[in-house]
Amino acid sequence: MAGQAAQAITGGGKARESYFDNVKYLTIVLVVCGHAWEPLTYGSRAVTALYLTVYAFHMPAFALVSGYMSRSFDMSPRRLKRLVTGVVVPYVVFEVAYTLFYKVVQDDWKYPFSLLDPWYLMWFLLALFVWRITTPLWLAIRQPVLVSLVIATAVSMSPDTGGDMALQRVLQFLPFFVVGLVLRPEHFERVRTWRMRVVALPVGLAAVVAAYWVAPRFDAGWFYHRGSVVGRDGMTAWDGLWATPALFLLALVLTACFLAWVPGRKFWFTALGAGTIYAYLLHGFVIKTARWDGWYKHEWLHTPLGEVAVTLAGIALITVLCTNPVRRVFRFVVEPRMEWAFRPTEPKKRPEPAAGRDRERVTVAGG
Repeated sequence: MAGQAAQAITGGGKARESYFDNVKYLTIVLVVCGHAWEPLTYGSRAVTALYLTVYAFHMPAFALVSGYMSRSFDMSPRRLKRLVTGVVVPYVVFEVAYTLFYKVVQDDWKYPFSLLDPWYLMWFLLALFVWRITTPLWLAIRQPVLVSLVIATAVSMSPDTGGDMALQRVLQFLPFFVVGLVLRPEHFERVRTWRMRVVALPVGLAAVVAAYWVAPRFDAGWFYHRGSVVGRDGMTAWDGLWATPALFLLALVLTACFLAWVPGRKFWFTALGAGTIYAYLLHGFVIKTARWDGWYKHEWLHTPLGEVAVTLAGIALITVLCTNPVRRVFRFVVEPRMEWAFRPTEPKKRPEPAAGRDRERVTVAGG
């Protein structure tokens, strides 16, 4: 079984892509389920337990996978272009779109517009820009994970680190991105053995049971990382010295459990993993409409059967938003080519092989 896991991660390119596409799809499913469950947490301890469990690791997992996919970012013109077209432009477009959406639906035309104060989902794109642009630095220094965790801890202890650019979130989630940068295929191989999968089951179950136990008195805001620990549940700044590393370790353990059970072979949803950025950017319009239009006021939705229906509806929504027809419609704003804005870049020439040596085949990972 360990050999099969190794083949799925370190073997052929198709097997490797299938695993990470599965990871991306299942992670975005957790994201939308968390958003769909939030209105149900006020009346259901069971839903709250699932909500807390998912929020303990789903965005850390998203950041970790983003870091792993960014390992080859080297500030070259080609990758800087992809950063602008794939992160900066969608951020600007959807930040404007979400702000206008709020103004129209809520009839609040005085609501301020600011690219430095990301609305709702948009903080992650801003964070991804900051993380990726600093990737060469993290790959160059010693102990990057430790350094990033020290930064996150320091920020969590400082209530003066303001809301501009969602800096609290950007820096408190930074260690997970850096962990992704330093991971290698063999690390995923070790996580995906059957021994680790067997261990992951009781660990995951224990997390749900613990979440159910603390649900009535635990503030889910701990997992949002929107602000400092100061004043949260009576905490002082010094409590950040243990709270932030503890949440970091909890998220890593649960992320490892999640990654252990992600299948490596191709499924019907595997191809959808390539469209998760579309689902992430678009699903917020539906989620917010459901909240603002009172969809959750129907009492039936707050029954066990209704909660299952909300979950299935969320999964169906995110699945549709990952499909090729949706990607074709919105590609011009999510992944614009923008050839007109950039100078053409010449492909790198392969160096001539040294005399007396065999020519080596060179492969370069995308990023």
